[in-house]
Amino acid sequence: MKYVFLFLGKTRQSYLHEGIEDYASRLSRYVDVDIRVVKERYSNRDTDEVIRRKGSQLLLEQCAPASFKVVLDPGGKQYDSPGLARQLGAWQDQGKKEITFLLGGHIGLDRTVLEAADVLWSLSRLTFTHEMSRLIILEQLYRGWNILAGGHYHK
Repeated sequence: MKYVFLFLGKTRQSYLHEGIEDYASRLSRYVDVDIRVVKERYSNRDTDEVIRRKGSQLLLEQCAPASFKVVLDPGGKQYDSPGLARQLGAWQDQGKKEITFLLGGHIGLDRTVLEAADVLWSLSRLTFTHEMSRLIILEQLYRGWNILAGGHYHK
């Protein structure tokens, strides 16, 4: 199974970048991990709506058509860690070969990405920066796989 992460814009904070690399390495014990940073392309004159639309289009262009798409969105389904582990196991049992996790930039995602999603996932009712969300999603996916493997990380 392969997990592709599409991040809009680079991670600017070095401590977050280091954490992302650490958890990507840990997660790679269970699945193939491919992190792609999609360069944002907008001008300072663009409205928030235009920036959202342009960024969303760039993400969708990088997403393989056959990939199962999980989009992070505040209105999505929330899981506790054991529940996420069960969901990951179910996707594996369903034969999902590639799952792409799409994370927007600082202004969020256009409805076109939400409509293209197979699953909408909310990390929390709390608000996180898009850069922190990158680290959180990788840590939670690692935790989920560790639970499935009977590891001690979650205990």
